[in-house]
Amino acid sequence: MAYTVTPTPAGPVGSQYCVCKVELSVCGQNLLDRDVTSKSDPFCVLFMEVNGKWVELDRTETAVNNLNPAFSKKFIVDYHFEEVQKLKFALFDQDKSSMQLYEHDFLGEFSCTLGTIVSSKKITRTLLLGNGKPAGKGMITIAAQELSDNRVITLSMAGRKLDKKDLFGKSDPFLEFYKPGDDGKWMLVHRTEVIKYTLDPVWKPFTVPLVSLCDGDVEKLIKVMCYDYDSDGGHDFIGEFQTSVAKMCEAQDAFPLELECINPKKQKKKKNYKNSGIIIVKSCKITRDFSFLDYILGGCQLMFTVGIDFTASNGNPRDPSSLHYINPMGTNEYLSAIWAVGQIIQDYDSDKMFPALGFGAQLPPDWKVSHEFAINFNPTNPFCSGVEGIVQAYSACLPHIRFYGPTNFSPIVNHVARFAAQATQQEAASQYFILLIITDGVISDMDETRHAVVQASKLPMSIIIVGVGNADFAAMEFLDGDSRVLRSHTGEEAVRDIVQFVPFRDFRNAPKETLAKAVLAELPQQVVQYFKHRNLPPINSEPA
Repeated sequence: MAYTVTPTPAGPVGSQYCVCKVELSVCGQNLLDRDVTSKSDPFCVLFMEVNGKWVELDRTETAVNNLNPAFSKKFIVDYHFEEVQKLKFALFDQDKSSMQLYEHDFLGEFSCTLGTIVSSKKITRTLLLGNGKPAGKGMITIAAQELSDNRVITLSMAGRKLDKKDLFGKSDPFLEFYKPGDDGKWMLVHRTEVIKYTLDPVWKPFTVPLVSLCDGDVEKLIKVMCYDYDSDGGHDFIGEFQTSVAKMCEAQDAFPLELECINPKKQKKKKNYKNSGIIIVKSCKITRDFSFLDYILGGCQLMFTVGIDFTASNGNPRDPSSLHYINPMGTNEYLSAIWAVGQIIQDYDSDKMFPALGFGAQLPPDWKVSHEFAINFNPTNPFCSGVEGIVQAYSACLPHIRFYGPTNFSPIVNHVARFAAQATQQEAASQYFILLIITDGVISDMDETRHAVVQASKLPMSIIIVGVGNADFAAMEFLDGDSRVLRSHTGEEAVRDIVQFVPFRDFRNAPKETLAKAVLAELPQQVVQYFKHRNLPPINSEPA
């Protein structure tokens, strides 16, 4: 196995939709003994697959003379829900001080996705050698923890009787907040807006992550400096003070906290110097800004439903030109879309039972058209076991139905919305519904579908539409409210954008991961946006 070492740490790998950072702790058990006179001295190297190549992200310390190491150095990885992030943990016995891995004895490796670790929180697996055989009795245990202090602080500040710095007018004051840096110097964290021509400013409330303001330590001293703004950049110093978040939190709406703004030079010069004004903390509140992973680790289930278009425009499934024709490789665009989305989402649903519905077909025995039928022909139990179950039910139903029309979306949207509406009774964030619709063409019931989507935007629900074939998908782009707010035919606006449309043809020649990335990129934000809007915390959340 050829390993490459990157001389500099790899930059953030993945897309701009990083949800958070995950800390991975690694332990080894019963590692191979490669040393003659003593036990192995193992260290672990973490690789991530980037464009088909393994790139080293980091390595642990070396555990001397130890076949059961628990490494204290943790791996920190950016977590991206919409990607399959392949990781490889490789263990080596350190023989020399060289950074080159080929200089050290290989003790075994294990590969998996980050999603697998995150959804299980902790896994133990067999270590394998390069030939795929077990590395003796060697095992590896990997535990995941979210690495985000998700607390945010909202401060409302004002000033009173600040020193006058302008000859012909009052001051134009603004505040700067600093925390101590690792090098002992003060580091700028936040600057307020400038309030013109006043010695009694009231600044707008602002919110910053608690980690940014004080590294999450409410007792840590922070410095606040007040300046008079000058357009040439030579701002005049008014005064400063030091405080802590714990102290500022004493401020309540009815009882603001007053802090003296001191100019040390003036204080030294003038015997009767009191202060250069008062800075008032009107209110200081710490809350939690929950991330997508907070909701997932808190136990929120993603409820996945598939809706499949069986209208006549798809073509006869026995004809190789049909979009439903299953080729000798056992796939088609419908199946590719189901796999791409399903393989990621199924990690986040504990029972992995997914309803799969069809629309636009005539069903036996009376050949009536249905726009909402279970593809396993069991209306009371339309659930399929895992993505494989959906694929099997899809393949099995094709010979038994007649493709027909029209292409009506609203019945399936309303079907899932009924379940999502029941979930709005929840006190915490326990369920979120995802409807994947795969279709070949133009929507026949556009008004009804627009209305259904606008109503669904109020519910814990998102809709993903994958367009297969080469039809004109302008109507789908219209439903995907990225460029403008979607309105129903009555003029009612969608509360939020819940539709993501992707044409499959854009991804025909791309790696299958890119389709999943495009389709699922907006989903974490949609989940967080809904639960925040409803003020619902994760199921197992602690107070801030």
